[in-house]
Amino acid sequence: MVGCRLARVRNEDVDEDVAEVIGMTEVLLAVGTRKGLFIGRRRGGTWEFDESPYFNAQAVYSVAVDTRGARPRLLVGGDSAHWGPSVFHSDDLGRTWTEPARPAVKFPKDTGASLERVWQLHPAAAEPDVVYAGTEPAALYRSEDRGESFELVRPLWEHPTRSRWMPGGGGEGLHTVLTDARDPRAVTVAVSTAGVFRTLDGGASWAPSNSGVSAVFLPDPDPEFGQCVHKVARDAADPDRLYLQNHWGVYRSDDAGGHWTDIGEGLPSTFGFTVVTHPRRGDTAYVFPINADSDRVPAGRRCRVYRTADAGRSWEPLAAGLPQEDHYGTVLRDAMCHDGVDPAGLYFGNRNGEVYASADDGDSWRQLASHLPDVLCVRAAVVG
Repeated sequence: MVGCRLARVRNEDVDEDVAEVIGMTEVLLAVGTRKGLFIGRRRGGTWEFDESPYFNAQAVYSVAVDTRGARPRLLVGGDSAHWGPSVFHSDDLGRTWTEPARPAVKFPKDTGASLERVWQLHPAAAEPDVVYAGTEPAALYRSEDRGESFELVRPLWEHPTRSRWMPGGGGEGLHTVLTDARDPRAVTVAVSTAGVFRTLDGGASWAPSNSGVSAVFLPDPDPEFGQCVHKVARDAADPDRLYLQNHWGVYRSDDAGGHWTDIGEGLPSTFGFTVVTHPRRGDTAYVFPINADSDRVPAGRRCRVYRTADAGRSWEPLAAGLPQEDHYGTVLRDAMCHDGVDPAGLYFGNRNGEVYASADDGDSWRQLASHLPDVLCVRAAVVG
């Protein structure tokens, strides 16, 4: 793509143990942008990106790397300005793509709604062939064939509070889906701006789960629902521990979302979009603070990830290898991820079109790409 830089980067300057792990794994990194999907691969410690974007000129709002089967499957929620949104899949790591003959995600006629965007694609933790999709308008869809066809989860669509859900600045999207490896019936979702909802009976009923999360923009700052939740992530060691990045505020729940506690003290700003947990270590989470809702640039105009290793009791900035000058690259809710390895490979992209990677839990970073279109989402996984 003319004007962009996709680096061929060697992972140098890491300790010998980390280098050994890097050399043993092949990681795929999928970067969804405003104008296509870019795929990078790390082999033997070197990152290389495919030369051209997939889904050229389509906005890619969601990506999943499903490693549960005999071969990995990539799932992409693309959005063509001409043809509209669709879900595509690839079983050969992006070399070829399949779009179902009939729309994979479609609103039934009786809903009176039409699909605007697929915000989330989530392979279920406890059911090998199940994939969930979160959409705009805010709805949850379930697939039992690894993402080739989906059905609307009607009890959430018909929730008695729905008529009072209001769209956020980016629309009314169901952008987060969390499943529980212990119980396939337990699913947690987050909607902008309806908040967090949970089901414990496989989607037959749903309850708001926002106690303790503030909605500073509403007359009642502590409503049952209506919070502008930006992202939720699950702790690696304690499945009942969740971390939440709100429109204003960073929170932790120790009872699977039953109640939330503010853990934002020590951050330069509690506004932000993304939150990611370490894939193997408990009590460890990462956020990327933004100045304010009215000033959506990195907090203090510094490109810094913040990490807690004690469940939010304290936070430390991680900036080694990141730009040190004034910086304006906002990181969106799904534009940061890990690759499942320990030490964790961490990745984020921003609206400047830059992509950064860490091979050592965030202690140090290097740039993998620059001058891409706006980065909307990133996903990484070990594929070999």
